[in-house]
Amino acid sequence: ATPSKVMKAFESGSTLRFMLPIAMLMGTPATFTGAERLLQRPMSVYETLCLEKGVKYQSDLNSITVCGKLTGGEYNVVGNVSSQFISGLIFALPLAEKDSVINITTPIESRSYIDLTLSAVKLFGIQADWTNEYTIKIKGGQKYKPTSAVVEGDYSGSAFLEALNLFGGEVVVDGLNPDSIQGDKIYRKHFACLSSGIPTIHIGDCPDLGPILFAVSAGKNGGVFSGTKRLKIKESDRAEAMATELKKFGVSVTVLEDSVVVYPSTFNAPTEVLSGHNDHRIVMSLAVLLTTCGGEIEGAEAIKKSYPAFFDN
Repeated sequence: ATPSKVMKAFESGSTLRFMLPIAMLMGTPATFTGAERLLQRPMSVYETLCLEKGVKYQSDLNSITVCGKLTGGEYNVVGNVSSQFISGLIFALPLAEKDSVINITTPIESRSYIDLTLSAVKLFGIQADWTNEYTIKIKGGQKYKPTSAVVEGDYSGSAFLEALNLFGGEVVVDGLNPDSIQGDKIYRKHFACLSSGIPTIHIGDCPDLGPILFAVSAGKNGGVFSGTKRLKIKESDRAEAMATELKKFGVSVTVLEDSVVVYPSTFNAPTEVLSGHNDHRIVMSLAVLLTTCGGEIEGAEAIKKSYPAFFDN
């Protein structure tokens, strides 16, 4: 067999999930390595897909190897694990020989990320569209065309900066597209709700906002959050991680199967060193709270995953 090409995904779930389908177009072995936590995160969507399409899929604690060739056709994919699996197929299937149809077989969470993916590939000349609420049709035999494009500012990252304004900061974030279809744009609405009462907020379509919303609710009036199930399979178990760290501020949190309750509490300086849980969003969320009282975060270097200059701003 042809020696496997080895690609390092390190701790990036999007890299792994976006690149695996592209590797499946080659027809030769491709191996992806990554951090232990990354390879523990769910990949069953692709494993099932490979079994159905006759593509070899082999995984262990250190790597995932695929070997085969996607040729188009019909793909049945769940929509309630991660939108990244669907995005990965959208990137790859235009290059397959035949037309493809992606049937999403469950209610879709984080639909906005799928819409962002479709918008991105269209910029590069690719034809891929929703035909109904759960089906995407992709023409085969296409080629990506070079183009000039501007990457708009990231609402997910800006949420941490604008959260500082809820605790006395004077931060102005520019470079954001007011007409963006990014789902995380909703954080401004959620911040307003958390500042004025004890709201119930569904985060199924914006799970990356979970940690900062929990942090803001802890510093304000508490809150009830639904649609939290997928936080368990992120860089850390984010609901449990935030519950553990908020307890050090004297804040009580209950983590249930698909919901989180942050109780109104007397907010105090942490009684011990906080842990970043090797998760960039946990670190940045805790840092926002520490601007009010001071404290120390062990493992703060995790911010390098998405925002290396966070502490420089």
